[in-house]
Formats: sequence, structure tokens, C-alpha cells
Amino acid sequence: MQKAYLILENGTIFEGKSFGAEGEAVGEIVFTTAMTGYLETLTDPSYYGQIVVQTFPLIGNYGVIPSDFESEKPHVKAYIVRQWCQDPSNFRCEGDLDTFLKSNGIVGLCGIDTRALTKIVRESGVMNGKIVQEGSGFSFGDLKSYKVTDAVKNTTCQKIEIVKPEGKTKRRVALYDFGAKRNICRELVKRGCEVTILPASTPAEEVRKLAPDGIMLSNGPGDPAENVDIIEEIAKLCKLRIPTFGICLGHQLLALSQGARTEKLKYGHRGANQPCTDTETGRVYITSQNHGYAVINSSLPEGAKASFVNANDGTCEGVSYDYMPAFSVQFHPEACGGPLDTGFLFDKFVDMIDKK
Repeated sequence: MQKAYLILENGTIFEGKSFGAEGEAVGEIVFTTAMTGYLETLTDPSYYGQIVVQTFPLIGNYGVIPSDFESEKPHVKAYIVRQWCQDPSNFRCEGDLDTFLKSNGIVGLCGIDTRALTKIVRESGVMNGKIVQEGSGFSFGDLKSYKVTDAVKNTTCQKIEIVKPEGKTKRRVALYDFGAKRNICRELVKRGCEVTILPASTPAEEVRKLAPDGIMLSNGPGDPAENVDIIEEIAKLCKLRIPTFGICLGHQLLALSQGARTEKLKYGHRGANQPCTDTETGRVYITSQNHGYAVINSSLPEGAKASFVNANDGTCEGVSYDYMPAFSVQFHPEACGGPLDTGFLFDKFVDMIDKK
């Protein structure tokens, strides 16, 4: 295996080995604490423009399983692991991680101290990084100037798609695709919803003409405040009083459309084990999360309140609105760890539709 290096914006250099595609990559360094679900991580559009570090030391042991993908292809800029498994074992396995990264042009780096790298990001905050092969020239210019932009534009679908349930259609939902994970659509279809997947740029007037029973605002990548036009259209949709459910970026965009503000977190929340507290019951849920921005609690408008908060840092993890049929969460209920976790929020959404 060829030597390769990770160079951080602060000047720190890690020496490792190259795997996956050959070449170099520049991106925003983030880490995820999930012990499983590396395929979902690689194919989650919310990681667009980022170099993802897995804190769990062994990755790839159950291979590549296309039916677990959250989108058609990976969206990460590069992938860093402590150790990758060359001989996966699983009855559903259809390939190995190294081949998958090569075929999708994703640069990989292994053999570095991912624990030390994670501590740097936790203490110093998210920073840019660059992976280069041994013998390559290097300049700090592109490393320091790199910024994730046009993220939603580069991950949304290009045309409308309709997904129907196997049985009788009980309700019709318009799903705004800001970089949507497939499992959001699966959870809706499972509950008898016909889902119309819409490009992020779809005007509110077109949605009004579709006359859906409910509106889903999906997850997605990037700085939520960058999406000025989308935020304006969501504000128009809210006036139609159609039951609305926002997840992750959708949660942030919905709050921004109502006058709230967002902020960038020091190193974000990424992983399948993030504790989240229900502000009404005090119950704590272990949730799947992937975001680098948060809605500022104190900026919420009158009639809106934080329904969930992060148990570690108190940041906003959900909003309920008294003046319109809408609610949102920062975490991912479509990726809940079990039937008693936050998947019930999809039931809450369909109940809101049915009671309209």
C-alpha cells in the first residue's frame, strides 16, 4: 500500500496508507461516532463536501450492501479509517469497501491514529484537511480557502419522482429533497403514503397545485442560511397550513422561514448514539444525527418552542409550532436504533395529516 498523508489546516500532519481511489482530496474534516452503518454514512448526502473520519477502529467488516444505501452514490470528499477489512463476511455482502471507494472515485486513508485526529477536531473545532499521496507537491492555498458551497443544489434530485405504497394509498405527501436519505421515503411509504419527491427549487405555488395532504422537508448538507430562496418558498408553504414535518436541514430551514437563526457548531453532532431529551416528558432518546449547524433556541419566534434538546450541550434538537400544523427535529427518526426509539415521529406526522 502506498504512503499517504493527511494535512490539517493547523499544520498537523498524519502519515498513513492509501486505499480506495488514488489521488488527493480537500474537504472539511468531520468525525462520526457510529459503530455500524458505514454504508449509510458514505451514501448520506448530508456529508457532501466533507472528509469523514470514523472513530470506530474497524470499518468494512460486513462489506458493501447496496440495499442499505441512502442515495445512489457516495457524497463524501474522502474517507478516513483506522483499519479497513479486506475480507468482509456477511450473507448480504455484494462487494468490499476498497473496491467500492475505487469505483466511485473516493480517496481513502487508513492506518492513522483516528483517536488523536478526533481529539484535535473536538478541541480546535471543525477545520479543513487535505489528503495527498507520497511524493506529491503541496500548497496551503486551496486547503485554507476551501468552503462547502451550493451543497443542496449538488445533492437534490433533478426531476419529480412518485413512489407509491404497495397497498392502498391512504395519504399523499410532498417530499422536498434537499439531499434526502432514502429511508425517509421508505418510512412514509410503509405508512401508506404516496410520496412525490420534489427538487429543492420547486416553488411553493407548484406544491399548492399538487394539493398534498402533508409536506416533508428532508435532511441535507451545508449551511442552512445559504438557501435564501428555499427559505422564502417554505415561508409561503407555511401559510397554506398543510401539515409539515422537517428533519435535520429541513428542521433548520423551517425555523429560518419563521424568523429564527442558526449557528455553526464547534464540531457538530455525527453518529448513532447522540442523547436527546424530550422537553415535555424529560425522557432521553438515543438518536442518529449528522449536522454541523443548529437552530438558536433564543431566536425562536413567539408560539414556537424547543421540543427536544441535545443532552450533551443543550442545543435545539426539535421545534413545535403552536400557530401552524408543523413540527421538526434535528436528529434522524428514519435511522432510529429500534422500534421504541424516535420512529414514532412519522406516526405523529401521519396522525396530524389524518386529523386535519
